[in-house]
Amino acid sequence: MSDIGDVQNSLVAMVAAAVYPSGIGAASVSGKDIVVYAGWPTGSRLDADLLMEKAHVTIFQTQTETNKTRYPKDWKEASINSPGLAIAVIGQQITISGAPLVPFLPENVSVRIGRQSYVLAAAPEDTPATLAAVLADQIAVDWPSVAAAGGVITLPAAANITAALIGVAGTVVRALRTLERVFQITVWSATPAQRDVIGRALDTVLAGTERFTLADGYGARLLYRSSHITDHQQKAKLYRRDFQYSVEYSTTQSMTATQITQTALNSTGSAT
Repeated sequence: MSDIGDVQNSLVAMVAAAVYPSGIGAASVSGKDIVVYAGWPTGSRLDADLLMEKAHVTIFQTQTETNKTRYPKDWKEASINSPGLAIAVIGQQITISGAPLVPFLPENVSVRIGRQSYVLAAAPEDTPATLAAVLADQIAVDWPSVAAAGGVITLPAAANITAALIGVAGTVVRALRTLERVFQITVWSATPAQRDVIGRALDTVLAGTERFTLADGYGARLLYRSSHITDHQQKAKLYRRDFQYSVEYSTTQSMTATQITQTALNSTGSAT
């Protein structure tokens, strides 16, 4: 799930990319070292760094927050695993191939004959032959003449194979709450020129970003609120520029879910 910490970390990464457009190993936009982090600077560290013309950019979560929750808490598919196993039907033969995923992830082998379903959960040690044998044992309750050899299940001509599927697991996610929180992004620099070049780089990137994706796959909306430049020295060698941006994001919940491979409809009624 994503929370305010994930939003703040995403903003830190966005700011770092803005002031180091060629990567951390290359020069910054100011030509001097720039420290980017979440929170508020400590006076002693800031003073020491500014003496060496090392600027700071901080990302601070303010107390300004608005509840924007407005959508139902419905589950949505976030990701789905690719299967390691495969299944195919040719005539009266069902062929299982492949192998369970490594590292192991759940997979179900599902066969439907007529209106009857047969489902088997694969284990890490399974092979096509073991899966076919166990599945054939299930089918034999209704079709005693079924046979299994290797990964192939052979059914009698009267058996109507209506489905053969591999079901996998995936992740589903839902939004529990949507908030709009204001963040303050502050440039702390040793000179007005240094402040301005860093500020321009941030302004361009932030203004050009309408949405960004959080760790849970949900999007967050970035909206400009205000900007303020401090032209006078607050203390020796300290010049500031503050940006305020609001971020609308959802706190989410995720869980593992498996695919539906078989359905059934039961109904009762009476003639009139």
